[in-house]
Amino acid sequence: MGEMPLVSIIIPVYNSEHVLGLCLESIEKQTYDNIEVIIVESRESSDKTLEVAAQYETRIFKLKDKERSPAVNYGIKMADGKYVYRVDSDVVLDRNLVSEAVELCEVQGYDAASILWSPDPSISFWAKVRKLEKDCYKGDLDHAGVRFFRKDVFDGLGGFNEKLVAGEDYDLYNRFKKTDYTIGVVNAEELHKGEPKSVGDIIKKQYYYGKSLNSFLNENKGQGIKQMSPFRIALLKNWRKFLQNPVLIPGFFTYYLIIYSSTFMGMLAGYINTKTDKQNIDRV
Repeated sequence: MGEMPLVSIIIPVYNSEHVLGLCLESIEKQTYDNIEVIIVESRESSDKTLEVAAQYETRIFKLKDKERSPAVNYGIKMADGKYVYRVDSDVVLDRNLVSEAVELCEVQGYDAASILWSPDPSISFWAKVRKLEKDCYKGDLDHAGVRFFRKDVFDGLGGFNEKLVAGEDYDLYNRFKKTDYTIGVVNAEELHKGEPKSVGDIIKKQYYYGKSLNSFLNENKGQGIKQMSPFRIALLKNWRKFLQNPVLIPGFFTYYLIIYSSTFMGMLAGYINTKTDKQNIDRV
């Protein structure tokens, strides 16, 4: 591949002590050597997240009371790499992942790379169900998203929308689609360790994201509804995967019922809160 351009890996963290070490170890084991790791704490952690980060070769920055998008944007602003790669603190990278992403861009001429985020099925039954779903999205950019960019491309897109808490990765991809930039698909995957262990975990997460989902849908109109809809062509195209895992089929439909009902309740709560806030402002 000739010269090895610097890749800046940006990891937003918050109370990530129990998973961050695994993530950083997987980065250390990459077959690609020219990497810098930037840790951005979005809000003050109550555990030893930054102590774990300090045990590795990282650059550490702290923000105050921010969500993921501002943390990632700040980290990329501070990055020195030709390429930037947003990584969640609870994933483990395949050892060839960065090398494959750089090759896609440097040799094959792509401007960005789509990397599948795959649940660790050993975590729970629900993780197995989620892996079945995610395996259907390989190559489906509308649902797999993009995490690895040339830095100038990311900057040109304006970065992540800092007003969004949910769907910020979809939002960035939707803006990417409107340009002439190109996306390649990496075969190597991220293994997601932060999988839900119970129905309660799923409800809590989806309700939280649902409260701010209206903002994403307002920003992305028709495309956003398509991305959030349960009716997905990728699932239909991969129906054989479901037949190969018949035990998981009832769990899959149960999972979808849980996530969409709890997301809807979150959206309703978010709408009510927004309307109440607006009425309070109007009274002032």
